[in-house]
Amino acid sequence: MTEPISQTLPKPQPQAHIRPGPGPDLASAPVEPRVFAPTPPPSSPAGTATAPASRGTTSIADSVVAKIAGMAAREVRGIHAMGGGFTRGYGAVRDRVPGTGTDASRGVKVEVGEKQTAVDLAVVVEYGVSIADVAAAVRAHVTDAVERMTGLEVVAVDIAVHDVHLFDDAAQNTTPRVE
Repeated sequence: MTEPISQTLPKPQPQAHIRPGPGPDLASAPVEPRVFAPTPPPSSPAGTATAPASRGTTSIADSVVAKIAGMAAREVRGIHAMGGGFTRGYGAVRDRVPGTGTDASRGVKVEVGEKQTAVDLAVVVEYGVSIADVAAAVRAHVTDAVERMTGLEVVAVDIAVHDVHLFDDAAQNTTPRVE
């Protein structure tokens, strides 16, 4: 005769209970990240473990990396637009066509390898900003976004400033005129 299932299962351990009432302000307390132990890989029929990475491949298209880099570059303060003169002009016409939307990879060229990528950006900066500071911020932001989202190492972010955006409306232009 076999034992009942309830006798073979481990008994639950008592859980710590939280008492209501005054205590530390938990909203301002630092939150420690939870660390989970990795689950062991399943064994193959021969008894050897197979790593999850050996169960398939992941390939990331150049266009995906270009879109990530383009969106990240546009998020940096001081960037007015992406692309050189022709691509901006063509993109402006294309953006007016219903259903086409804005091309997130405009002004971006990438080279993607198995583990590394390089990014070339063509940008237009706002008048009055430090181009060196904007370029440094763009490099950092693009590198962070691409590495975080793809796992690829960004080896270079080359930036070409194609233009400086001046104010469109004369009323917005507060630069004094010299006569």
